[in-house]
Amino acid sequence: MMRIFFDSSAFAKRYVQEEGSAEAMLWCDKATELALAVIALPEIISAFCRLKRENRITDEQYRQLKLTLFQDVEDIALCDLTPEVLHYSVQGLENHILRGMDSIHVGCALAWQAELFISSDRRQCTAAEALGLRVVSL
Repeated sequence: MMRIFFDSSAFAKRYVQEEGSAEAMLWCDKATELALAVIALPEIISAFCRLKRENRITDEQYRQLKLTLFQDVEDIALCDLTPEVLHYSVQGLENHILRGMDSIHVGCALAWQAELFISSDRRQCTAAEALGLRVVSL
């Protein structure tokens, strides 16, 4: 059994081919349970919109990416903002160099009791590890 929590930057690699995409897919396949913070959805959609604005993807590719994302999350645990998540988020912010949204991903992973936290953000990985999570950086 492997409970894996992805932050937005790492999970987005499932949809946009870039460095770390193959590894992200492998970790998804290894997971028996997969989770994201609820904020990951608007963050990933924001990345898709940026690609569309920059003409790196077409309108049709955008629609397909969004559809695939929403289909995928039907089978994924979405961690919401709870008092426990906020507690861990604040703990992360007070003790590490983190942006607010990044601290929510770490807080969700801790509250969900993830066995593995996967991110592409170096500072977030450092904080998550210091807070007791096993970390993979993509």
